[in-house]
Amino acid sequence: MEERTEIASLGEFGLIDHLTANNEIRNSSTILSIGDDAAVIDHFGRQTVISTDLLLEGIHFDLSYTPLKHLGYKAVVVNLSDIYAMNAIPTQIVLSIGFSNRFSVEALDEFYEGVYTACDKYNVDLVGGDTSTSLRGFVISITAIGEVEPDSFVKRSGAKPNDLICVSGELGGSFLGLTILEREKKIFEETGSQPDLEGQAYNVGRLLKPEARKDIIEYFAEAEIIPTSMLDISDGLSSDLLHICKQSNTGCVLYEDKLPMNDDMKDFAYKLQLDPTACALSGGEDYELLFTVPQSDYEKIRLNPGISIIGYMTEFAEGKNIITRGGNKHELVAQGWNHAKNK
Repeated sequence: MEERTEIASLGEFGLIDHLTANNEIRNSSTILSIGDDAAVIDHFGRQTVISTDLLLEGIHFDLSYTPLKHLGYKAVVVNLSDIYAMNAIPTQIVLSIGFSNRFSVEALDEFYEGVYTACDKYNVDLVGGDTSTSLRGFVISITAIGEVEPDSFVKRSGAKPNDLICVSGELGGSFLGLTILEREKKIFEETGSQPDLEGQAYNVGRLLKPEARKDIIEYFAEAEIIPTSMLDISDGLSSDLLHICKQSNTGCVLYEDKLPMNDDMKDFAYKLQLDPTACALSGGEDYELLFTVPQSDYEKIRLNPGISIIGYMTEFAEGKNIITRGGNKHELVAQGWNHAKNK
């Protein structure tokens, strides 16, 4: 049997010492880390960017198919993604967790292993946090702190008509990963048969182990690109693009045939009798960057194979539209496009 150490046997301070024993500091901006009443950070003349996320078991994640190590990794990454979405570099995180007595010290170690793996990959310091018992379930709160050159941060509200709409990576995989895992969980609960995830490494990986697009932000710095607007795709491409349109007071035109989709995602969508385009437009949690740039940056953007140009911004009065593969124009709505209105 696996060893199980009750959390109560360590006490709160003992638990924090245990979980942070191997915590490393990577950034010169971290002056004082874990161990005092508060951390001290100095960004040396740069501006500070802050974002926070609250993740609740049963609402944001399901531990029946989410390994704790993956959960720790993803909890950090989705928060760092918000910092990158401001065109900033994350430098520190603060992590607080609440857990019921069904969790052991070994379970929390596994979760923290994922946290430290993400910190290492993205060069971020864990500088503080809190632990508490909760009556039930697992609660995670992460705050990420980053830095940016004065006034180089990018908001959602700067897009202009004729700007190019761009997206990093591929879309829709995370939604399909969730669909597969939910389906297999249901089958397991009803029949007891083990999950069949044959050939689903891509889609499941997109859900359980997403990556934040640090590489794209580094490319912007290198190519001297400052997007006019940007956010990370957590709600789905169409919802998030509509956020940019609303904040920037613009319309948009998207092209269905320009949406970047992985072949594994498309094949599995067809198998489930789903439309891959609908998965790409409406599936959330891809954590890709959606951004706009002036047309003058076209050549620079074109050179990066990790970026797709999927449309352009228009005047507000022209509305928000998607042009289908067949050349038809539909109104873009939060869940893709509305077929009923365009019959």
